[in-house]
Amino acid sequence: MPYAFQIKWLDKVDSTNNEIYRQIDSLDNLSVLSAWDQFAGRGQRGNKWSALPGENLTFSILLRPGMDGVPEVHALDQFRISEISTLAVKDLLSAHGIASKVKWPNDIYVGNKKICGMLIENSLRGKEVSSSIIGIGINVNQTAFDPSLVNPTSMKKLSEESFSTEDLLEEFCSLFGKRIPLLSEYAALKEEYLSDLYRKDEIHPYRNLRTGEIFRGRIIDVDGTGLLVVDTLDGRVDKFSFKEIGYII
Repeated sequence: MPYAFQIKWLDKVDSTNNEIYRQIDSLDNLSVLSAWDQFAGRGQRGNKWSALPGENLTFSILLRPGMDGVPEVHALDQFRISEISTLAVKDLLSAHGIASKVKWPNDIYVGNKKICGMLIENSLRGKEVSSSIIGIGINVNQTAFDPSLVNPTSMKKLSEESFSTEDLLEEFCSLFGKRIPLLSEYAALKEEYLSDLYRKDEIHPYRNLRTGEIFRGRIIDVDGTGLLVVDTLDGRVDKFSFKEIGYII
């Protein structure tokens, strides 16, 4: 079924995720808040998301599973929301000739450079996800970045074209809507996510953030709850949560 997104552009806001929290009681399902200037964007692990005003896409989607034709999502299955979100960004980039991979859990990389980050915040009611705030930052027209950022890139740097962020957001919402039904089709969703996973089945160095140890390993799977499954090449297979493993790039 087609999904109706309600897009609202904000001139300036600290974080679009924060703004959805502030307005959540008055927002409809699939409301989208996008900011021309997001001055305190947040990322995974408490990181900041830095973007020059007007040059990139910084937006959040309010998703209420189980309402308005959106499939229910059990609490144990909430990683599926990350999966459909990352695949929708990949769809958008692919439509503009940019091939990308998903860096677990939900960054998007082109080669070894980051083009998109996400912060997904889920609220639970009992055993179900009652709402999800999906915050997404896509580097679009920015070509000069803070030197403290290790490996950023953008659509313009990769394609040498400038883009309308308003048109891109409309396009993304359409692509995201096509991904929503996969919330109830786990096998197909997991297969596609794994096929697009950065470094899957390759040997690379990582840091075990539980111990500080650097080791070489091979990503082999993501389990149903979203844990990263890594063959540590010493006869063991280990599972890592979001804050327990660091990529060495």
